[in-house]
Formats: sequence, C-alpha cells, structure tokens
Amino acid sequence: MADTAAPGPTRALILANPASGSHSPELVGQVRDLCATYLERAEIHRTSGPGDATVAVRRALERTDDAPDLIVAIGGDGTVREAVQGLVPADHGASLAVIPGGTGNSGYKMLWGERPWSEALKAVLTDHGIGGSARLRRLDLARLAETRNYVYLGACSGVIADALITAKQVPLSGRERYVRAFADTADGYEPYPGRVTVDGRIVHEGPTVLANVGGGPYRGGRYHVLPDSLLDDGLLDVCVIGGDVTAAQVPELTLNAAHMTHPATVYARGRRITVERTDGRRLPLEHDGEYQHGIGAAATFEVLPGALPVWAPATP
Repeated sequence: MADTAAPGPTRALILANPASGSHSPELVGQVRDLCATYLERAEIHRTSGPGDATVAVRRALERTDDAPDLIVAIGGDGTVREAVQGLVPADHGASLAVIPGGTGNSGYKMLWGERPWSEALKAVLTDHGIGGSARLRRLDLARLAETRNYVYLGACSGVIADALITAKQVPLSGRERYVRAFADTADGYEPYPGRVTVDGRIVHEGPTVLANVGGGPYRGGRYHVLPDSLLDDGLLDVCVIGGDVTAAQVPELTLNAAHMTHPATVYARGRRITVERTDGRRLPLEHDGEYQHGIGAAATFEVLPGALPVWAPATP
C-alpha cells in the first residue's frame, strides 16, 4: 500500500495501561508533556481492565467537537491490540502512535526498530511533512473470522499459545515470566495434529508445534518468527513449524530466523489462511498476546489491506 500524505495531529488521546509489563507513571507523564507541548490538546485515559482501552477509543472518536485525531498507545502488544479494535472499524480520520511500555513491545519494534520512543513521538508531532522523518502508513491487518477481531501483530497456535496459560501460574514478572512459562510448556510438549490452508491450498498437514499468522516479523520483541513479512503488501504470512522440531528448540531457532532453513518449516503467503486442529479438539490460539478461549477446532484469518493508519519512520 502507498504511504498516506496527511496533516499532522492536533489532539491526542493517550492510553496508559497500568498493568503493562514496564508501565511507569514517569513514562506516562513524559508522553503527556511532549504531546501537550506540540498539540492543541492531550488527554490521558488510564485503562482499568481488559477491553477498557477499546471502549475509551470508540467513545472518544464519537465525540462531535473535540474528537482526537491521534491515539497514543502506551503499553505492550495487548494495549496496542485493544487500541486497534477501537480505531479501525470506522474511519474517523484518527491515526495510531505506539509507545513501548510492555514486556515484548514487538508492535513498536516492527515500526521504529531500536529508536528511542521520545525521538519517534517527537517526529510524529513535529516532523511529518514532505521530507520529514515520520510518515503515516496504512498497514494491513488480519481479521479473525470466528471472533471478528482485528489482528495487529500476529496470531499463533500451539506451544506459544499454551505458554500464555502456563504464564498465569508463574510467580515472576516481565520477560522472565514468559521465558519460564515457555520452557515449562515446551518440556515434553506434544505437537497437535494440524492442517494449514492458504487461499484454498493445503500447505501443511500433520504434527504441528506452532502456526504463526501475521503480521509483524517479531514475536516476544526478539523472535523472528515471520522474518520475511511485509507490513503493507496486501498479504498475510504464515510460518508453520512441524513435529520434527521440538518445542524446546523454537526460541533458539527463531531468535535469528534459523527455523527458515529447517525442513520442518513451511512458509507461505496469502489473503485467507485457515489453521486447524484435525482431531476436532479446541485449537490452542492466541493473537497479540491474548489467548483465544472461544475458538473451536479452526481459525480463519482474512487480510484487510491498508486498514490501519499508523505513524512510522519515513525511512524504514
């Protein structure tokens, strides 16, 4: 999709998630002060629980006189996921800026890499014209047909999804919590019988450790699960790791994309991707860090080309 020529933002709604992995009042204050310096208005909404960010965005955008034209999401990938649910369904002329304040922050990294958040946000607020250092991009999203939710970063079945359940019982915090949860889940993990179909063509059938659909190239802020993914090509990528790889090998292989040359890996692209569990049991699935308890034996993802207006660097 082509980049979008757009005026700079004037009014911001800042979403702050106190439950995110690296939340701090100081970070929220710094973001507010920077926005207030350059914009007409900057308001903060501190989320109170799951789904609250989505409701806050929708209500703000429905205002007739002073609706925000910039949604600033401070938090991890879950906070961004909720902001996207509220922003995308209707075109209110608002756009998204992401500030890393979680554990993985893959959604920020796929846009701005290792650039400091303050540098990125200041570019959005002040340097967005022709030849500037920030630009408004329209990124592809996936829509999960079974829930109608929008998938920003990616969705994964198998061991990565099951590790989110394990993490609830791990008495740690931050990245260490998920590292321990994955290790505990991967120990003796049994691949599930699966099938992956891309635009009507079966690309994998058999034992499945995971199938990742997206989206962004990173998961967990550091693992290159979809290293060849483009954010605005009108297609979804899928990476399937089959049963010839043990679940315990996944972090090491994906850290530097070594899984891409493994014979148990299948990589494909398409507009409609279905991930199934062929024994009829519930498919373990997460998207953007949230376990999908309501999914049955299959999940179907459809691409929404250019659905998300988000600020990114002018030079990737």
